[in-house]
Amino acid sequence: MDEKLAEQLKYLRLTGLIANWDHHLKVAGGSNFSHVRFLKYIIEQEYNLKKENARKMRIKRSGIPELFAMETFPFQRQPKLNKKKILSLYDSFDYVQKCQNVIWIGPTGAGKTGLATAFLLKAVNNGYTARFIPFPEIIRMFCQCSADQSTPGLINKLVAYDCLLIDELGYVEVEAEQVGQFFTLMNKRHKKKTTLITSNLGFSNWPTFLKNNHLSAALIDRLTENSHVFNMKNCVSLRHKL
Repeated sequence: MDEKLAEQLKYLRLTGLIANWDHHLKVAGGSNFSHVRFLKYIIEQEYNLKKENARKMRIKRSGIPELFAMETFPFQRQPKLNKKKILSLYDSFDYVQKCQNVIWIGPTGAGKTGLATAFLLKAVNNGYTARFIPFPEIIRMFCQCSADQSTPGLINKLVAYDCLLIDELGYVEVEAEQVGQFFTLMNKRHKKKTTLITSNLGFSNWPTFLKNNHLSAALIDRLTENSHVFNMKNCVSLRHKL
């Protein structure tokens, strides 16, 4: 490839074509491609490369700490878990396409985060924006934003994600101001975006850390109105070996 052509391809951001130029020429020379078919082949290769790079970038920006895959979840070690229901929802992808919430409630180590992460990755792999964020981190962000009055901007940023995973809801006690902010976030996402939630506390225990019975009840109503809830309270600990 001469320098002028390389510059032109760089300008057009056809990096895959630059990197695989010699390979493409070899394919063209060793096949019966017509000119039109070869051009389609080149475009298809570049398209697939850009799609894959975009997918990897969405994963990087999602903040997922560990890429759990549904195919590796040890359902055989959780016989009390409704495998058929989980896989049916996962495979149909309705939870994102219909802007539904999915909530997993159960003890620490039961695999809630692994399942929720697999659902989040499914959204990423299908072209949707996603974010993994622990509940304590959201509360910390709300506290910081309250100081400089930037809470509306943070809420709008979190609302914008097509799929938001809030992990381990209930590990910290929340002040009244942050309860209201969290409710606002969930209310704005209601029936417009998908929210995935894991919690080691049943709904009846949420008022203990939210410290507001009225908003707790309203929050639960919002989250469960358009949702799927998986009760894992009788599941055993997997000791994080997913």
